[in-house]
Amino acid sequence: MQIQSSFNQSVDTTKGRLYLVPTPIGNLEDMTFRAINTLKSVSLVLAEDTRHTIKLFNHFEIDTKMRSFHEHSRPHEVDELIELLETGSDLALVSDAGLPLINDPGHPLVQACMQAEISVIALPGANAALTALIASGLSSETFTYYGFFPRASKEQKAVLNLVGSRMETAIFYESPFRIKKAIQAIHKELGASVQVVIARELTKRYEEYLRGTAAELVAYLDETTLKGEIVLMIEGGQLADAMGTNAEIDGLAEQPYKEQVLYFIEEEAMSAKDAIKHVAKLRDVKKQVVYQAYHEI
Repeated sequence: MQIQSSFNQSVDTTKGRLYLVPTPIGNLEDMTFRAINTLKSVSLVLAEDTRHTIKLFNHFEIDTKMRSFHEHSRPHEVDELIELLETGSDLALVSDAGLPLINDPGHPLVQACMQAEISVIALPGANAALTALIASGLSSETFTYYGFFPRASKEQKAVLNLVGSRMETAIFYESPFRIKKAIQAIHKELGASVQVVIARELTKRYEEYLRGTAAELVAYLDETTLKGEIVLMIEGGQLADAMGTNAEIDGLAEQPYKEQVLYFIEEEAMSAKDAIKHVAKLRDVKKQVVYQAYHEI
């Protein structure tokens, strides 16, 4: 167990702190005073792309030393940064836009800081997924962020079956070059009437929300090409009727895998093969584990 008292002056102050600083997702006015002051006060800023971050620095007159830190950074670079922090230097980590570590590099450094008992302090700020969600019109009480929408058809089908089985909004990032195929996949797997929202160019001049059924969006994208960064959101629960309610499914979790497979064979008229695959997907275990349990191997 580890307890971090981020601002307790009675603890060891000889070590520096790592600040995770959010940056605007579009509109520079979304930069907070605290974020600006933090970037000005630290010894070094680690940027995903220094060519991008320098524009932010110039706008807010930040002259702190900066170096790149990205997904291709090597382990020895993490070790060098830990040495800086242990000698008392405060560092800040930023991504190109939004909160660091959300689909961005930085996890190895954060883990290394925790192992070295160096404080990691996250600042609140802009995030595209949550910004899109609260204005989407879809349920924001329960939701899951899945990262980027899968490219391969097999992975698309698997994740959409999961989305359809859960009573919560699904959030993805997607490229404008692939959004049309993504909507077509949603239409195919979850049906024409599932509610889908596309949010693009958030906080920028051409911010736009497209809200409608999968069928409506398929038709719209047949005639329209989208540009800009996209957040894709999907209404959950479309497959619940076909698989039983979430409560029933969740109640099965305490039963042996064989009993769960038999439930879907008897109640949902699935084949044994499909029921095994479905239970493995719902319980997030390897199909072989469920197969062996069902056949009592």
